[in-house]
Amino acid sequence: MFPLKPEEQLREIKLGSVDLVSEAELLAKLKKSYETKTPLRVKAGFDPSRPDLHLGHVVLINKMRQLQNLGHHVMFLIGDFTGLIGDPTGKNETRPALTEEEVQENAKTYARQVFKVLDPERTEVLYNSQWMGQLTATDFIRLVAQYNVARMLERDDFNKRFKGGESIAIHEFLYPLVQGYDSVAMKADLELGGTDQRFNLLVGRDIQKAYGVSQQCILTMPILEGLDGVQKMSKSLNNYIAVEDSPTEMFGKTMRLSDELMVRYYELLGDMTADSLAQFKKDLSIGKKHPRDAKADLAKSFVARFHSSEAATKAEEEFNRMFQQKGLPDEMPEVVLSAQDSMGLCQLIVAAGLAKSNGEARRLVEGRAIERDGEKLLDPKMFMSLSSGEEFVLKAGKKRFAKVKVS
Repeated sequence: MFPLKPEEQLREIKLGSVDLVSEAELLAKLKKSYETKTPLRVKAGFDPSRPDLHLGHVVLINKMRQLQNLGHHVMFLIGDFTGLIGDPTGKNETRPALTEEEVQENAKTYARQVFKVLDPERTEVLYNSQWMGQLTATDFIRLVAQYNVARMLERDDFNKRFKGGESIAIHEFLYPLVQGYDSVAMKADLELGGTDQRFNLLVGRDIQKAYGVSQQCILTMPILEGLDGVQKMSKSLNNYIAVEDSPTEMFGKTMRLSDELMVRYYELLGDMTADSLAQFKKDLSIGKKHPRDAKADLAKSFVARFHSSEAATKAEEEFNRMFQQKGLPDEMPEVVLSAQDSMGLCQLIVAAGLAKSNGEARRLVEGRAIERDGEKLLDPKMFMSLSSGEEFVLKAGKKRFAKVKVS
């Protein structure tokens, strides 16, 4: 039933993670699971705040698939109830709660997209409205009585806002408590989350203890950097690869990764074991594996996973045709720009010498004439990060090109 022994499972589970609470507890759970042939119940929750999943979300989902492959029971929780509350994690002010209609519509897309990674036959999809909607006022009072305000203010973002005299709505305190009650209802043995969720995951352990349920272990995963290699992957920063990007977009965006970031994507999003990952890094360091080839392999793996093997082959052929087989001119002007966190697209076009003014640049964008490494850029108000060492080709129309290098 289990392909690896408990100690070997633990090693694979820890791969790419940031924090495990606690290693001794999880090993004990794995040993009991192995002896009794009873899979661990693994939980990860996603609030449907937006309709699209990107590779930042896939870091967690990939770890869930790894646990499936190790023989454990994965529970993909869609927070349709918590989505109505709105988790302020990582924000310095309250995140607006969504309407019930928005939550339900986004939840449908999550359920569809997640099976591009997880095995549907070995995945249990749950909605926390199933149990939270059944709680009475008395039940809620019992739940909130399990925690006090002083403990809640230990959460970093709450603490900063409290000390800064900023508003904290009472309903925000409910979020980690509800997330903790989810673990009670689901009888979770292990919960996964990003590093920004550590406080909430620990609250889950406390709530389980208060309700007489065996406490879950928690495993936190790193926040994935976007294509800029600096800020977290985000659609608003336009540094993302979406699960439902077209094969051409997905392949082209992956090829834009720096060599260093490419290795990190292998660590967090690949299918490698600890041993194969170590060998891969060694091959890169001694020149046995060329970074460009490794990047192409990574790009093909993404397209194959989220589309098909045939689509991956076609995407690679298209990329090579455009960027290696005279799709670009042999010579083009080079522009060196300084690294910066935020540069407007129109400003970039002017700096690259492809337009004389912001007004002209805006008209080029609105006319669908601007591409970055083959990807159409359609928002004249867009801002992007420029990271040191980054290189890309900016194209205006059919014949005007500029190679941008960031120092």
